[in-house]
Amino acid sequence: MNIHEYQAKQLLKARGVPVLNGGVAYTVEEAVEVAKTLPGPVYVVKAQIHAGGRGKGGGVKVVKSLDEVKEASAKILGMQLVTHQTGPQGQEVRRLYIEDGCDIGRELYLGMLTDRATSGITIMASTEGGMDIEEVAEKHPEKITKVHVDPATGFQPFHGRQIAFSLGLEGKQVGKCVDLLSKLYNTFVELDASIVEINPLVVTKGGDVLPLDAKMNFDDNAMFRQKEVEELRDVTEEDPAEKRAKDHELNYVKLEGNIGCMVNGAGLAMATMDIIKLYGGQPANFLDVGGGATKERVAEAFRIILSDPNVEGILVNIFGGIMRCDVIAEGVITAARELGLTMPLVVRLEGTNVDKGKKLLKESGLNIIAADNLADAAQKVVNTVKAEAA
Repeated sequence: MNIHEYQAKQLLKARGVPVLNGGVAYTVEEAVEVAKTLPGPVYVVKAQIHAGGRGKGGGVKVVKSLDEVKEASAKILGMQLVTHQTGPQGQEVRRLYIEDGCDIGRELYLGMLTDRATSGITIMASTEGGMDIEEVAEKHPEKITKVHVDPATGFQPFHGRQIAFSLGLEGKQVGKCVDLLSKLYNTFVELDASIVEINPLVVTKGGDVLPLDAKMNFDDNAMFRQKEVEELRDVTEEDPAEKRAKDHELNYVKLEGNIGCMVNGAGLAMATMDIIKLYGGQPANFLDVGGGATKERVAEAFRIILSDPNVEGILVNIFGGIMRCDVIAEGVITAARELGLTMPLVVRLEGTNVDKGKKLLKESGLNIIAADNLADAAQKVVNTVKAEAA
């Protein structure tokens, strides 16, 4: 689950992390009122969307008067902000964060994430603040420092000093960095975060160490015990189909292709998308119905796939272990009849109750193309879609 920058800063501030003063605004008038509560004379008007690269896209403006706050807010609020993470369609800006200006001396990068390789939390830092860390990793990997924290001991001061020295901090800045890192780590663990990214982390000309931006992602599976975080969810920032899938306990991610996929198991879903691309097609989605799906849930998965206007064909790939093939077949038949399916539908079933599932599909009277294996299924759906488009 993602949250906005201002929400992340509220969580951090409540746990003792030093942040600049600011407030959220939903209208131009509110933006001006928030600015009046700040000392000025420099203000920063920031678009709040769930995507990075807002500054490059024109969603962050540094201004020097209340009139300029009003002007910048009017320009940013309601715009379709296009960044490298939103895609060409952009994302509508529905709220702003008006923040105090800052006398920046240096810009650094700081991140924390759950690291599967070490089964713990890894702290990443770089002197190349304000840039995409992926770009730094590709072009200048030597400029990234990684420190692995053993979950048995937790964060220790020496971890913080190692990061601080790698960033070239000196004197009191080192102690401030260690204190900030300690509070960030405790917040990460307490709130079941999966990523905390501070980009940039700034050293002011006065020697303070402050997060100028803050991004936080959280483990969806922990939301049952994180009511404070769950209340920060902004459904307007979520893809409607993805939200609908989540409500039905389906794992769905919309992509840009034209071949819809319905698979059980995340690994098999990834393999299915790969083999579709191998044979010249483009997957339209990632969709894992899970091992305990019901007929109704499978039918809903089908409806979600078909809600994407780009979909021109569907591949159902089921290996029934916990999931029974006959349940999948019943769900597919129900949804296909209800929605009047006309596009190519290729089904590959294996595993528990496979014969019963194949029989149900064969006797349904629907135009379903059976496949013997995954390669056969991928070839058939790609070739059929191309033939229909020709």
